[in-house]
Amino acid sequence: MDRIVSARVRAQRWYTRFPRAVPMAIFLLVLTIAGFSVYGIERVEADRLRQQLHAVAVGVGAALERRAVSHVTYLRAGAMLLSASPRLNAQEYHELSASMADDDENHGIAGITWAPQIAISDIAAFVAARRAEGLTGYSVYPLPAEHGDFVVPVTYTSNTGVGPNVALGFDMASEPQRRAAMLQSVRDRRPTASGRVTLIRHGPGTNGSGFVIYMPVYSRAINGGRLIGFVCTSFNAQAFLDAALATVPTRGFGVHLYDASAGANLGPDRLMADVPGPRDPDITFSQSLKIANRPLVLVIDARGRGTLSPLSALTLLFALLVAVLLTVLARVVTRHAEEDRASLDWLEEQVSIRNTLTRELNHRVKNTLANVLSIIALTRRRATRLDEFADSLTGRIMALSATHDVLTGLGWGPAPLRAAIAAELAPYTEGRDHVISVSGPEVALAPNDALSLGLAVHELATNASKYGALSVLSGQVDVSWNLMTPELAQVVWQERGGPPVASERRRGFGTDLIEKIVAHELGNGVDLRFDPAGVRCMLIVPVRLPATFRIRAPK
Repeated sequence: MDRIVSARVRAQRWYTRFPRAVPMAIFLLVLTIAGFSVYGIERVEADRLRQQLHAVAVGVGAALERRAVSHVTYLRAGAMLLSASPRLNAQEYHELSASMADDDENHGIAGITWAPQIAISDIAAFVAARRAEGLTGYSVYPLPAEHGDFVVPVTYTSNTGVGPNVALGFDMASEPQRRAAMLQSVRDRRPTASGRVTLIRHGPGTNGSGFVIYMPVYSRAINGGRLIGFVCTSFNAQAFLDAALATVPTRGFGVHLYDASAGANLGPDRLMADVPGPRDPDITFSQSLKIANRPLVLVIDARGRGTLSPLSALTLLFALLVAVLLTVLARVVTRHAEEDRASLDWLEEQVSIRNTLTRELNHRVKNTLANVLSIIALTRRRATRLDEFADSLTGRIMALSATHDVLTGLGWGPAPLRAAIAAELAPYTEGRDHVISVSGPEVALAPNDALSLGLAVHELATNASKYGALSVLSGQVDVSWNLMTPELAQVVWQERGGPPVASERRRGFGTDLIEKIVAHELGNGVDLRFDPAGVRCMLIVPVRLPATFRIRAPK
């Protein structure tokens, strides 16, 4: 059994050596794995959100470019028609522009506009001709100052004559953004969009931010023709963006359209249109566009979840549950290992106690047998008759037995000195025929020393009952002791009131037993005096503390 427990304890030594570290390490390991898993899930969620932003940006960008391309097609067609018929009146232009259907692709535009290039010297005649056509109140504004030697006034729009139109007569060359776009379109001979401008539309309160796409119109000539004006269309940027977003689900993202010409920073002054998204977005995707030869940037932003995704929360909760269960299991295993360790320690202690008790018993039995053999040898040497030998031997064996009874009752631990003396004097105190006084402090003796002292008291009492104070009714025996040092006690046997002690007497076995055997066992000399008034004996007994004789001190 102990071998099985020992093998199990060796296999679980890490649990007993580090009882708290193993469960804590398992708990932290599981949580670390869960943390990496949650981090991976959140990364996947963030990548998925970025993919959604990319898809929205591509879709919105494609919708914007498609709408711009359709309008550019109309502008190219209009430029070709105007090049063939440069002297259109308002009615003819209206019929021409009406060919552009008011379909879904026309949302967000302010109509098709014709703006001829007029020399400053021809402004008056040009205005008079327009008024003669029925455009009452037509005039060119603002009047040219330093921007050049020509004007490009708005002459006809697709909605000319439909309500008031404050844009008629506006010199588009007077505004830097429009002028730059027109000059760029002339250089490239292709449709070109302006930067952000304030649109001038018909009616009060209709101004808004937008951009204009210009297409140069040339007269038909053999050598390429000359520039006669521009056909253009104005776009309300916000309406243009909203119309594109209507075809693409944005999932609540923020959408912002910026003018990115000349490498300008995408600041508020470059913002052309936007659809606000979540506050404090932390994920952004940018898509570069080109609308009518002008670079734009479409920015899509969104805010992350802010909290763990359901899958991450479920993973973390499951990992926490697993960590707790494994920790509890490890703790249970640790407890079992500690119990096995305690059981093995108890078994080892019991084996140690058993071995110690066996050695102690063997030692004490040998000592007792040696004492018995010594008593037999000395008794035989001094005895002259068989009865005398038997009586002496029986008394001494009984003395050993009485002391043994005291020590057995104390578990063969430290024996009180008073108990060892009282056990030997008990036969003489039962009838109260004698006065026996026993006094002294509480002193503990080692078991072997108690046996030796018991033999000495037995011999003294036997001698006193035969020849001394215990042989008469008036006799008195005083046994007292005191501590000489913390390790030694002096025991004094004093007889009084007995028969006078003869000065000449035969040396008997009791004297040899006390002076030789007892003195040797106690390790100190014995002072035995046969005074005429009574026998006096002084013995030095070693004192032992109780803890000295414990087989194993408590842990």
